[in-house]
Amino acid sequence: MKRALLMSSSRMGSMGYLEHADAQLRTLLGTGPVEVLFIPFAAVSSSFDAFEKRVQPAFSRLGYGLTSIHHFSDPLAAVRNAQAIAVGGGNTFALLTRLYQAGIVELISERVNAGELPYVGWSAGSNVATPTIRTTNDMPIVQPPSFNALNIAPFQINPHFISGKTAGHNGESREDRLNEFLAFNPQEQLLALYEGSALYIEGVRGRILGEKEGLWFKAPDNIEKIAPDVPFDLSMIQGVC
Repeated sequence: MKRALLMSSSRMGSMGYLEHADAQLRTLLGTGPVEVLFIPFAAVSSSFDAFEKRVQPAFSRLGYGLTSIHHFSDPLAAVRNAQAIAVGGGNTFALLTRLYQAGIVELISERVNAGELPYVGWSAGSNVATPTIRTTNDMPIVQPPSFNALNIAPFQINPHFISGKTAGHNGESREDRLNEFLAFNPQEQLLALYEGSALYIEGVRGRILGEKEGLWFKAPDNIEKIAPDVPFDLSMIQGVC
């Protein structure tokens, strides 16, 4: 059975890095020892080594091992042999570009969707778990070969969702930007996640984890709330036809 945890963010409020996510990670990975393959490809301003060291404590305190894919000479073999996979946040365009360069997009998608490999991602790592990266908040600092991504969630997600505009900002709000997506792609819908929240996928069912509800953008200016911890069919949210 497919299992994935798509977290909006690496932090919630003033908490430390992934400090809010213990219960969410336990939901996906359980209590037994698990060796997690980490993909740091979203890092741009820091090294992969530094990113790995930043993430390891959050997993080790729960009893999970974590090793970054950049230590392996054969990334395909690393994914084939992985017990679980974690994809960190950063720049989504850099992440997807490097996933394509490593030749592992198709393999990750196949293994996760076949139920062979649990997947956890946050921020950019959640963006690439959707059909495409068209609803990321990031600047396109590099052009990937395609916007097509891992297609683990069957619909688009917008992480780090913040409603409204900050004082003095005269540009578009997040709602404005997502309404533009829906207006241009009327056959699709999407799920927005507040920071600290996550979408947990188990087979064909989903659940919002965390304290806040998920926001189901059904059409421009048509938003429905999805209560936390209430299972729903993933097919409820319309993806790519």
